[in-house]
Order: sequence, then C-alpha cells, then structure tokens
Amino acid sequence: MNYSELTQAIKDYTENTESTFVTNIPTFVRQAEERIMRTVTIPELRKNVTGTSSSGTPYLARPADFLAMFSFAVIDGSNNYNYVLEKEVNFIREAYPSASTQGVPKYYGIFDGDAFSASAETSSGNFILGPTPDANYIVELHYYYDPPSIVTAGLSWLGDNAESVLLYGSLVEAYTYMKGEADIIQFYMQRYETALQEMASLGVKLRGDTYRESAA
Repeated sequence: MNYSELTQAIKDYTENTESTFVTNIPTFVRQAEERIMRTVTIPELRKNVTGTSSSGTPYLARPADFLAMFSFAVIDGSNNYNYVLEKEVNFIREAYPSASTQGVPKYYGIFDGDAFSASAETSSGNFILGPTPDANYIVELHYYYDPPSIVTAGLSWLGDNAESVLLYGSLVEAYTYMKGEADIIQFYMQRYETALQEMASLGVKLRGDTYRESAA
C-alpha cells in the first residue's frame, strides 16, 4: 500500500472528502506511524551506523533519527569490538568525576535531549562516554530509528508489510478527529490492536534463529 492508496482508503472508509478533513490526513497517518513505532520494535526498524569518537571529548552526537539503542560498540586499534554498557549520567559522572580520566570507553549514557534546529530541520542529542576516549575510536551503533514517513516517502515498510495496522491506526486517528461514534472508533481500535499483535508476533519470529530452535 502506497500513500496514495492509503489516502484513498481513509476517505473511502470514513466516507469523508471534506477539504479540511483531507488536508489533515497526513497528520492522521503520521500520528498512527508514531503510535506504531513507539509500541512495536522489529529488526526491519533497526539501523547500523559507524562514526568516530574524538580523543579527549566525552560526548558523542546521537543520530538524528535515533529512538532507542540496541548495541553500542567501540572498535579499538586492534580492530576488537568492545561493547559499551548503558548507564545513567550520574553513574558515569561518579565513576569518572574528571573528564581528564581517559581510556577505551566502557559506559555510555543519554546525556541530553534533542535540540531541534528549525533551519536544518534536524534534531539530535548527545551520548556521554566514560571514561573519556583516549583516541579517535570508531564506534558502531545498532539502534531503533524513526524511518521516513509514508507521507513524504510515498512508500514505507509498514505500507508494504503491515498495511492493516497502518490503515486501522490511521482510521482511529481520523474518526477521533471527526468525533465519530464511539462504537465505530472502538471497532477500528480493536482491528488496530489485532493487527498490531500480529505485527509484534512477526517481530518475534524475525528475531528468532530457526537453526537454534527445535522444530515443533
């Protein structure tokens, strides 16, 4: 399902083509996408990137589309992966009260929230590392991210692989906007939750290793 098909389906299901309603369809879809992405995580919504920490600097910028960490590794000069543990900022501050204490980072924390730049249309925060890197290390991040919305991209993983959850999630938002009858909203909410459970089950299967799992 592409965005044009989704838009038409929303208008068909709601039997609403009023101009203000149609103008708000992108908002309904984005709200549905956000609800879905904050509820279910699957491997297809995971990204891998590499970057470089700076020697003598305890901070590392987060990717702009970062949602939650899956794994964080520092690659040392011998090309060894050193997986870094997540800790609260106060733990890192107490363990390494001086930023001059340097070494291969063992811990990271979410240092600050996103700082949105309207001009650049980007937002990013920072990690704090402990101890402070004593060299320019390559870092490899596996993280869950906000994929491009089907509204702007025209296509998306949800539209291709989980169109029911995207459609019914959008219809819940649309009928809420319309102040529709409670029973209809409840019906679409039930359909949405059923589709969401199916998507969550798919995520479990995708994470499984059939080689290791015994056959039923």
